[in-house]
Amino acid sequence: MNQKKRVFCLYRESKLYYRDDGTEANDIPMQRNACHGFIASHPSWVFYDERAEKGVSGFKISAKNRDAIQEIQQEALDHKFDVLLVYMFDRLGRKDDETPFIVEWFVQQGIEVWSVSEREQRFDTHVDKLTNYIRYWQASGESIKTSMRVAEGMGMTVQSGHFRGGLAPYGYQLTKDGRTNKKGTEVCDIHVDVEEAKVVSKIFDLYISQGYGTQRIATYLAEQGITNRKGNNFTNVTIRHMLKNRTYTGVLKSGKSESEILMHLQIITPSIFEAVQQLMEMRSKPKEERTVPLRIAGSALLAGNGYCGHCGARLTLTTSGKKRVNKDGKGTVIPRVRYVCYNKTRHKHLCDGQTGYTASKLDKIMDTIIHKLFARLTNLPKDAIIKQKCAEQIV
Repeated sequence: MNQKKRVFCLYRESKLYYRDDGTEANDIPMQRNACHGFIASHPSWVFYDERAEKGVSGFKISAKNRDAIQEIQQEALDHKFDVLLVYMFDRLGRKDDETPFIVEWFVQQGIEVWSVSEREQRFDTHVDKLTNYIRYWQASGESIKTSMRVAEGMGMTVQSGHFRGGLAPYGYQLTKDGRTNKKGTEVCDIHVDVEEAKVVSKIFDLYISQGYGTQRIATYLAEQGITNRKGNNFTNVTIRHMLKNRTYTGVLKSGKSESEILMHLQIITPSIFEAVQQLMEMRSKPKEERTVPLRIAGSALLAGNGYCGHCGARLTLTTSGKKRVNKDGKGTVIPRVRYVCYNKTRHKHLCDGQTGYTASKLDKIMDTIIHKLFARLTNLPKDAIIKQKCAEQIV
């Protein structure tokens, strides 16, 4: 009596499967039933194991990043099964530069690769190899067309002033107002969340009016007990993404498509938003090109705006403490604030200057220089000031 062939089944969820009423459905149960029925129709086959993938794109995600494919390949190397069965071959993947060679790899390991709909894929002739490649070339093309249709559909959605779907950005909430999609399913629209919008406005105000950086804004919100939706503190990365989110101006975007300004969604005016973008860009530039300070607040005068005169690296602010014991036996910690050259502390060969500078001494020097500059301005003759103002008005 011949030994039965052990069959391994792979299912991958398709986003293009719909029920008879037009609603989306999980098609893995359908694939499983079809594969098990196909096994039953082959007396020499016996079910061995199965894997199901949900939410995995066979076009965007490489096989090396798909756990199911990796596990099945390892079992094939261990000779644990004889037949790999899928409902359709595109369940293995849709990458024309990868999937055909994965199929061929299984066959080279002595595994038969079968599809319920397309039967067995063999490599006995050169035509078999060409057929295998053409199949996945076509599947890749269909994925590209699908992506284009989805992108176009989302673009049309936002251009008509509707939310394209997904999670609402902080500052907004999703509600169902009776609008339905082409399949008749009710979908969500986006509206301003009044309480969250106040936080968004505060973040923009702190950045542009108070000179706060993203980290200081995050610290400020934490001190005020303001958290995100999950109850966690805001991070500087989240703050930065919020400052760059154009949705707050009332514009919905999807790829290159965008809506007109929708006033009922506007939390931040376009002028404030653009001013913030320019400020962020200027703060990120090298010191030679920057025309605005990196910071305008801190425990030291040059915090974030000082540079080493030897190598040009930024001076970072460090604080340490020295404990002193009084006559009564009580100890106090006296803070020591210093400017430290980044290169000298990280890459000593790049800087031949000293490591640090006492902040109080350097600040005192700068304070003296600044006062002298202001004194020179106040001592200018009045007629010179008048001429300057007249020249500015003429320009």
